[in-house]
Amino acid sequence: MGKKAKWGLALVVVALLAVLGYVAAGPWLAINGIRKITASGNVAELWRFVDFDQLRASVGPQIRERIARQLLERVGSSEQPQTLAQVTELIGKRPIDALSSPEGIQHLLRNNILTPTASPAGGSAAANATRPPSDPLKDAVTHFESASLFTATVPNADGKPLVFEFRRDGLSWKLTGLRLPES
Repeated sequence: MGKKAKWGLALVVVALLAVLGYVAAGPWLAINGIRKITASGNVAELWRFVDFDQLRASVGPQIRERIARQLLERVGSSEQPQTLAQVTELIGKRPIDALSSPEGIQHLLRNNILTPTASPAGGSAAANATRPPSDPLKDAVTHFESASLFTATVPNADGKPLVFEFRRDGLSWKLTGLRLPES
């Protein structure tokens, strides 16, 4: 093997390692991008790191299922399933759309929804109200579930896990789903 061939092979290996490194770092780049955008308040740029259509498809069934379960608890199983589905769809549309929007993501991440609201021992409610916005993704527990699925788990205000799902599309990663805590 000639000297030029060795350099060419070395260059290919370095380029391949760089691409693999970028793909492996992608979820953390997406998380940091979301954190920076929500902190800046420029939510119009969240599309770069969030696939809102897939996010809506992820949270929709979870929210509808919760609404249906609560309806069944209140009215019993005497209602027709089709009627319950229609009512669930009607009631669920607004929360689904709100949560799977740029403003909903910002609200979720910045307004202390994921941190306990109770005042610490000896603390006042006023001190709690003036505390800076939370940054729950900063300390998220992260891991790859597969080569194209990455999760970041944070506790909600009740300590139950909320899982942010990031999926790879080519070389980039985007937030595509949420696994809401069990109620």
